[in-house]
Amino acid sequence: MVRVMDIKKVVVRVPATTANLGSGFDCLGMALEVHNTVTAQVVPSGLDVRISGEGEEALRWGEENRVLRALRLVYQQLGRRLPGLRLDLQNTIPLGRGLGSSAAASVGGLVAANALCDNALTTDQILAMAVRLEGHPDNVAPALLGGLVVAIADGDRLVCAPVPVPPDLMAAAFIPDFPMPTEEARRVLPHQIDRADAVYNVGRAALLVAAFATGRADLLDVATGDRLHQPYRQALFPAMPRLFDAARAAGAQGVFLSGSGSTILGLAVGHERADAVAQAMSAAAQDEGLAGRTLVARVSAQGAQAAVTQAERRERSTRHYLGQEHW
Repeated sequence: MVRVMDIKKVVVRVPATTANLGSGFDCLGMALEVHNTVTAQVVPSGLDVRISGEGEEALRWGEENRVLRALRLVYQQLGRRLPGLRLDLQNTIPLGRGLGSSAAASVGGLVAANALCDNALTTDQILAMAVRLEGHPDNVAPALLGGLVVAIADGDRLVCAPVPVPPDLMAAAFIPDFPMPTEEARRVLPHQIDRADAVYNVGRAALLVAAFATGRADLLDVATGDRLHQPYRQALFPAMPRLFDAARAAGAQGVFLSGSGSTILGLAVGHERADAVAQAMSAAAQDEGLAGRTLVARVSAQGAQAAVTQAERRERSTRHYLGQEHW
């Protein structure tokens, strides 16, 4: 039985993410200043889930809900019984558009549950569980840790490293009205690739990290080039090259398919140029008969953040920033 004095309320903010960045297929991800919020409050019994914002009609809150699955996983890992909960899920990250909505749900649930359990798990443990839920680390690592992250698997071990991001670099996105489910976007990829294509991407992924680390925005156009996934996914999004061209013409330093799509994301220095890039992509999409919306956002230096309020200490709240000790 839960005593009144033990009741807690946890509010977690999780950033959207963009993965791949063109050449960094399945190993690069970056957090953006667009957030979902998971509010979890322990109650005496039952489960009350409310979903608002993006996907509120499409998302399920039963056993298949990713936030709930993540919450349960933490309690199972710690050998504890899941308490009664009231969950309020406020979503601003679009679903099925390559901006990490799934990763945000998993990370949000894990961080909320860990906060309710007095932070019994380390950041590394949470990251490993997030990869277990999502299947790959490129979105979950920046969602948890913030910034630009290189994340790779080395056998059973996950290796992550942060990459500095120039403070004036902005993300300009065109978000089509149609989704590109990850499963479908992966189905169109070949099982084997040419050595020349592998070398092409290895070189550009290395250049991409160097461009960020040294603040060389002039290298991003070449560095975001890709032969491993975008040419094949163009079959699902034939207008992609037209939007790429429009973004570059408007001043984008680099442009790529965000994650598995359908969002097209351009990198630009300064808010004014990023606005121009977003509007240029929107105009090109209209010419192609595509509906959608634009988004301009800064890179988020912070990953998931949890604020915990305990009933016995209502006069103040303690805030935990996950990911800082990881570096």
